[in-house]
Amino acid sequence: MPAAGAALVDLAEDYLAALRAERGLSGATITAYRRDLRQYLAHLGARRPDVGTVSAFVSAQHASGLAATTVARRLAAVRGFHRFLVAEGLADDDPTRLVDSPQRPRALPKALTVEETFALLEAPDPSLRGGRRDRALLEFLYATGCRVAEAVGLDELDLDLIDGTALVTGKGNKQRLVPVGSGARRALEAWLPDRAALRTARSGRAVFLNLRGGRITRQGVWEVVRAAGRRAGLPDGVASPHVLRHSAATHMVEGGADLRTVQELLGHASISTTQVYTRVSPRHLLEVYRTTHPRS
Repeated sequence: MPAAGAALVDLAEDYLAALRAERGLSGATITAYRRDLRQYLAHLGARRPDVGTVSAFVSAQHASGLAATTVARRLAAVRGFHRFLVAEGLADDDPTRLVDSPQRPRALPKALTVEETFALLEAPDPSLRGGRRDRALLEFLYATGCRVAEAVGLDELDLDLIDGTALVTGKGNKQRLVPVGSGARRALEAWLPDRAALRTARSGRAVFLNLRGGRITRQGVWEVVRAAGRRAGLPDGVASPHVLRHSAATHMVEGGADLRTVQELLGHASISTTQVYTRVSPRHLLEVYRTTHPRS
C-alpha cells in the first residue's frame, strides 16, 4: 500500500495524467475528477486508505446533503484511482471493492412532444442567413440525437448528404456513423452556401459557424436552441440541446425503434443507459392502450 498524505496527492496526479492520455477525457472531466480526489484525500489526511476509511468518506458525503448522483460520481473517481494503483503495482489491494455505490435515481429524461419539437425546428426564419444556420443546426441535433460537442466538432468531410450520414466524434474520441434524415439534409443544403460565404481562415472545416465566420461554440449552440424555444412559445428553460437529444431518442422508441439501434445512434457505451427510454410517456401509454386494449 502506498504512503498516505503527500505521496497519494502525487499519485493522484499520475492517475489523472494517465486518464487524459489513455482515455482522451476532456479538460472539464479531468478537473471534476481532480476535485473529487482532493475531497477524498483531504478526508484521508495522514491515514492509509482501507475499506473503513473509504466507507467513512462515502457516509460523510451523504451526511453533507449531497445528491446520490454526486456521491456516486465521487466514489467512481476514488474507485478508479485505487484500481490504477493496483494495476501499476503501487498497491496490493483495492479498498473500494467492498464498498457499494449509492443507488442513483433513474429519472425520466425530459422530452418535448413531437408537436413541440416541430415548432422548435421551424422557429428560425429561413429568409435570414442566421435563421438558415439555426434551422440546419436544430434539424441536425434532432435528426442525429448528437451531443452539443459532437455537433460543434462536425467538419465538412464528416458530412455525406448524398448518403444522408454523418461521422461524429463522441466521448473518448470514439467515432460513430449516424443517419441524417431528409429534413436535416434539406436544412443543411440551404445553409451550406451561407457557410461558404462566411468561411474565413479561422473557420477550418467546421460545418456550423457563428455569423462572424468562426466555428460555433457550445454556448452558441445553447443560445440557438433557447432562442428557438422562445420563438416557438415554449416555457423558459424547457428547450436545450440535451432535451433535443432526449426527444429524438424518446420519439424513436415510441415509434417502435429497438434499444440497440437507439444505443448506437446516441453513442451510449452501455445499453443500461439507453433502457431509461423504455419508460414511455403517460401520453404515449394512453394512446397505445386506447388503440390496442379490447375494452378501452
